[in-house]
Amino acid sequence: MKYILSSILFLSTCYLAVAQKNSLYVSKVWVADNGDGTYKNPVLHADYSDPDLIRVGDDYYLTASSFNYVPSLPILHSKDLINWTIIGHVFTKQPPFETYDSVQHGGGVWAPAIRYHNGEFYIYYPDPDLGIYMVKSKNPSGPWSAPLLVKKAKGWIDPCPFWDEDGKAYLINGMAGSRAGIKSSLILSQMSLDGTTLLDDGVLIFDGHDKNPTIEGPKMYKHNGYYYIMAPAGGVGKGWELAMRSKNIYGPYEQKVVLEQGLSTTNGPHQGGWVETQTGESWFLHFQDKDAYGRIAHLEPVKWLNDWPMMGTDKDGNGIGEPVLTYQKPNVGKTYPIETPQESDEFNNNQLGPQWQWDANPQSNFCFPAGSSYGFLRLYNVPVPENSVNFWKVPNLLTQKFPAPNFSAITKFTFTPRTNDEETGLIITGIDYSYLSVKKTTAGLVVYQTKCIDAEHGKPEQKGIETVVNNATLYFKVSIKNIDPKSTEYKTFNIAENSEYGNALCSFSYSEDGKLYKVIGEPFVAKKGKWVGAKVGIFAIRRGKTYETGYADYDWFRIEK
Repeated sequence: MKYILSSILFLSTCYLAVAQKNSLYVSKVWVADNGDGTYKNPVLHADYSDPDLIRVGDDYYLTASSFNYVPSLPILHSKDLINWTIIGHVFTKQPPFETYDSVQHGGGVWAPAIRYHNGEFYIYYPDPDLGIYMVKSKNPSGPWSAPLLVKKAKGWIDPCPFWDEDGKAYLINGMAGSRAGIKSSLILSQMSLDGTTLLDDGVLIFDGHDKNPTIEGPKMYKHNGYYYIMAPAGGVGKGWELAMRSKNIYGPYEQKVVLEQGLSTTNGPHQGGWVETQTGESWFLHFQDKDAYGRIAHLEPVKWLNDWPMMGTDKDGNGIGEPVLTYQKPNVGKTYPIETPQESDEFNNNQLGPQWQWDANPQSNFCFPAGSSYGFLRLYNVPVPENSVNFWKVPNLLTQKFPAPNFSAITKFTFTPRTNDEETGLIITGIDYSYLSVKKTTAGLVVYQTKCIDAEHGKPEQKGIETVVNNATLYFKVSIKNIDPKSTEYKTFNIAENSEYGNALCSFSYSEDGKLYKVIGEPFVAKKGKWVGAKVGIFAIRRGKTYETGYADYDWFRIEK
């Protein structure tokens, strides 16, 4: 066990090294900082679901749900709440290993909370099937402690620790009806001061069934003599943010809706965290569910009126805040350079960039970075799981979040198969998925598009027309465009399913020289996965077993307009 944990911490350090080297990465497709003292929402147009954040000194740290994707529990850093970069992950193999070595869509790390107490960073996160875990570190970049199971219970979710001024500690959490048979309820437990043990079985302190159904994601704070609970209710797509306050931590709690969609275009708005700047300003970071684009992060100004937080701006005058699209940047005392989370990867380092994630715990035969020696990432054509009819349970898909409404992902690689039916390519994942691949066949190397509609329920793939290519070095491209379902352009594609908030239309093309690209296959509308947005990435697989598999050497992967 000591060896395994050491390996996890070492891998976390490897991911961190890349993040530090690319700390001034600037996206070509989405930058929230307008460069004139204002910003636009979302500040992160990527799937950072259930975000929580803290300030320690002049630094801000953010974490978010990662579900079954590995590395897990991302850590982002900012100096001004607008410009963020990925500095690492808590762990690169998710325990228990015997479970998460296989793909567990929708399981794993649900909504976490990050706090700083007595010189240490704490993260509490739930595995909805196992219970509530805690990890801690003196450095947010890691290494982090091994996950400790603080509460073994099915369906206990969305935990948040709270250390009170009187020396007592507590943990508040929600309940998942899908696992516990209980929902719309908030539970408060007393906790040991070291944060490792719950001292009782919990007390029901808020029932939202009447006016605030599906209340979840509670975050607890203390401000101006009141205990505050900030939590979303009403569901992810159509809900609102609720603030509750009491002079007694166990209540009873007064309640007030403090953020709603109102006249804005931001549906939800949903779960997040409150933070104060060095200059005394208040801000609230939350997510908006944007279908295939995932749960993207918005930042709202907060004003305190009669000891209630007013989030965003009250445009319609009903006393409830609405999300802003643009606003003055937070006053943090200084101005900092523009930077964004990492997206493109030249594969010139000996570590993967921190933006990449596998669908399950990575195994030793998935890939080897070879940056310093060769300047590429080698993906091996790993056999798919036995009896697979599609990619739903394939663990070695290497993907990253959609970074913007409109973008292209382009990659260059050289394919070296050893036997027929070995394959590599560029993929858009979700409950529905599509990919462009090259495969070795009796006719030689062929490229084609594949679609799978409703992969979750075992539906088979649909293969497109094969085209023979003469080169083993190829360039694959997918262009993603956000199309309004009500538009004429959308209707021309005769797509049955649509979304109220727009769709990500994907078109594939390939090139043998990196200059002339040929469109292949049919447009595909990306669909979100289990609690996550669609993702884009690369893979290498084979069907059947062989003594030695071939591989694909990926020279680079670039996100462009």
